[in-house]
Amino acid sequence: MAIMEIGNVQLHYQIEGKDDAPFLILSNSLGTELGMWAPQMPALLEHFRVLRYDTRGHGQSSVPPGPYSIAQLGGDIIALMDRLRIARAHFCGLSMGGMTGMWLAAHHPARIDRLVLSNTAARIGAPEAYDARIEKVLNESMEAVVPAVLDRWFTPDFQNYAPKQVEIVRGMLLRMSDAGYAASCAAVRDMDQRDGLGGIVAPTLVIAGKHDKATPPAEGKLIAQRIPGARYVELNAAHLSNWEVAQRFTDNVVNFLTA
Repeated sequence: MAIMEIGNVQLHYQIEGKDDAPFLILSNSLGTELGMWAPQMPALLEHFRVLRYDTRGHGQSSVPPGPYSIAQLGGDIIALMDRLRIARAHFCGLSMGGMTGMWLAAHHPARIDRLVLSNTAARIGAPEAYDARIEKVLNESMEAVVPAVLDRWFTPDFQNYAPKQVEIVRGMLLRMSDAGYAASCAAVRDMDQRDGLGGIVAPTLVIAGKHDKATPPAEGKLIAQRIPGARYVELNAAHLSNWEVAQRFTDNVVNFLTA
């Protein structure tokens, strides 16, 4: 693990895998950190040199003043790639990470090989809900929103039969900086990438969760319909599909990226 200073932010990142394998960049969801990809790592390391990082405001990355924007989050990755001399890479992002991936593929097409957009949306409806969440976190801390977040992220069945996994994710949320979370909520709230989807040329896989309340399947279908040639897969999961149906998620990602 290492820290890289890029402008006003220090990004915490980790590179694993064989030196000669193609690069795959993984981008975390709002409120988590690079550990959110733990269920996928054993399989991914068989095929790729994996770069994971904590998005600004998250994990062990620094928390520069907000609000943030999706363009800033994407710019962080381009700067990280430049400093690490990664000319081109596959990219997989979930939720906010997927939003970052859309921006990268639309604005820096030469840097993205294949693209996986999971449990995400090109535009989030009801911005007032994010305003309320920002206010609640800043006034009462992350602890006040974590129960509701977990109920959106996991189905009741998964919460019942996999409590240890849910607790790992709960821990990530509780470690999250209040200011970093609020600044990142603003990035999600203010984003609208619908008009740019038609210009994405990277081969794209869109993954949605059948029971996802945060980014419902309709949002994934819209992305897949607008990106030329995109594939669409719907999994029997809520928002964190890479945890709830980890094997199916991993199989779909590996099969797509190695095709």
